[in-house]
Amino acid sequence: MKIIKIFFSFIILNFSFNIFSHDLESAISSNDRTESFKARDIYRHPFETINFFQIKPNMTVLELSPGGGWYTEIFANYLHEPGNLIAAHFNPNSTREYFKNSRERFEEKISSSPIYQNVSIVDLNSNLATSETVDAVVTFRNLHNWIGQQMDDIFLASYKALKPGGLLGVVEHRANEGTSIEVMKKTGYVTEEYAISMITKHGFEFVASSEINANPKDSKDYKKGVWTLPPTLRLKEKDKEKYLSIGESDRMTLLFRKPE
Repeated sequence: MKIIKIFFSFIILNFSFNIFSHDLESAISSNDRTESFKARDIYRHPFETINFFQIKPNMTVLELSPGGGWYTEIFANYLHEPGNLIAAHFNPNSTREYFKNSRERFEEKISSSPIYQNVSIVDLNSNLATSETVDAVVTFRNLHNWIGQQMDDIFLASYKALKPGGLLGVVEHRANEGTSIEVMKKTGYVTEEYAISMITKHGFEFVASSEINANPKDSKDYKKGVWTLPPTLRLKEKDKEKYLSIGESDRMTLLFRKPE
């Protein structure tokens, strides 16, 4: 029995070492990631995006609305002690079944493996974190869901959670300039002008933009909006090859900072 315990302890220690020895490249290439998620790297450029957001492995990072955990899988391997990830997901007590089910699936994911031991979950509609304790806030393809008061509430809470000098990184489907708010809501594409104005109004300083996630093939004029493109493919088999050849949406990649 003693030998078994020692052997088991060795496995756990070795497993933990492998987790926390990951740099960004190995976190992205890790076998811990879902294969279908890894297939999207060609469109989402996680290495370039995380570097642009200046995320370091010892940071406390707050991910807003992580969905199924596409980026969560990478951060779980990349953020080492004392670094950690706070995932702000849907309220489990929401009256909307989609929100409740999505949160439940995410919680199951986080409890499924030791790689998530440095990940905690909070409600998206909460204060998010203790004031001035977070090094960076990130969100990916979510702004169109928040248009209205929710966006104000989320960025106000994010600003409070960030340390002075803390960073905010945003990736979002990019609308053509001049697109109305109603069309943004309907299509899922948001203009850079609107995104920057909504974020800087809460005190953030705009730092830089990047074309890392740009896609000039995206015409942005689909009947079913951005969800026409992969990975959603809302039209299913209709013109599927056409939309697969376009790839995922044209996206803005924006970096902001909370003033010192």
